[in-house]
Amino acid sequence: MHDTAPEHSGYPAMQVTEAGGPVVARRAPVVPPGRGEVRVTVHASGVCAADLGTVSAPSPAGGFPVTPGHEVAGVVDEVGAGVEGWQPGDRMAVGWFGGSCGHCAACRSGDVVHCPERRIPGLSYPGGWSTSITAPAAAAARIPDGLGMAEAAPFGCAGVTTFNAVRHGRARPGDRVAVLGLGGLGHLAVQFAARMGYETVVISRGAEKEADARSLGAHHYIDSSRGRPGAALRAMGGAALIVSTASGTGPLAELVDGLAPHGHLSVVGFDTADVAIPMGKLVMGARTLSGHLTGSPVDTEAAMRFAVVTGVRPRVQAMPLESAEEGLAVLRRGEARYRIVLTTPHPRS
Repeated sequence: MHDTAPEHSGYPAMQVTEAGGPVVARRAPVVPPGRGEVRVTVHASGVCAADLGTVSAPSPAGGFPVTPGHEVAGVVDEVGAGVEGWQPGDRMAVGWFGGSCGHCAACRSGDVVHCPERRIPGLSYPGGWSTSITAPAAAAARIPDGLGMAEAAPFGCAGVTTFNAVRHGRARPGDRVAVLGLGGLGHLAVQFAARMGYETVVISRGAEKEADARSLGAHHYIDSSRGRPGAALRAMGGAALIVSTASGTGPLAELVDGLAPHGHLSVVGFDTADVAIPMGKLVMGARTLSGHLTGSPVDTEAAMRFAVVTGVRPRVQAMPLESAEEGLAVLRRGEARYRIVLTTPHPRS
């Protein structure tokens, strides 16, 4: 059912109003914070590959209009009843994890991102491609001093996802860690790996990306267009951890060959294709393969604090909020370098 709010009321937002339609500028009604919620004035919101699916969904669960955006940074404007620890003026981020039930086994054990009722901004409720968002306070992460809003926004998805994948990847300081893909996630993963003390390898397609990879902290670069990256890694002695950030799963079967004994392949980027890996590759080398999904607000705060201390930063292409459709087009063409962030005209950044 379409929103019928008068065009002169509410706040500016970028929305999809019909199946197959473009992202257009509209006025959305202000949503006062309910119990346990905060309303945030948005300063910056990232554009993620997952948003391509959000804007093209023919039948979104919440109906139309859809306001995408799950990498949000802003300032608390209103605090709902029962909210403690937040007050107007606080800088906060909301990411892919947008809330959970609080009472299931996953929530009670602290594994909130795997709550079966987990909420996602832009899907479960209006997201951050706007100047205002109302979200559960339990989904909020505090932005530390030293990070600007446009820098902080990507930590809600790309940042926390790659930070957790690297730090929980079972590698030890000094081990070799490889990152497949040098995009919105990969450019952060290589920085985290290098700053955590790993011998860092970037695997990407094309020699032209090597300079960027090394400037981000990579010690080695493998051009996947010139041969098999798994074999190249094996020739180096193998990797204790490979973090796959590429959107396609095609390279994974061969990439397993590049794992050292007891090595781990962590998949954070994927498509819908199946992957066939001979069990002998895993069993004979005691190797493991797993998927990895985002992180909690506490994880997001840890990722941002680590970034402030070590100098990790997303490389941002800032665009005004009203250029959301253009940002999506850049992303579709594979030309983002490396994270597109939509910004709103606020003096405090």
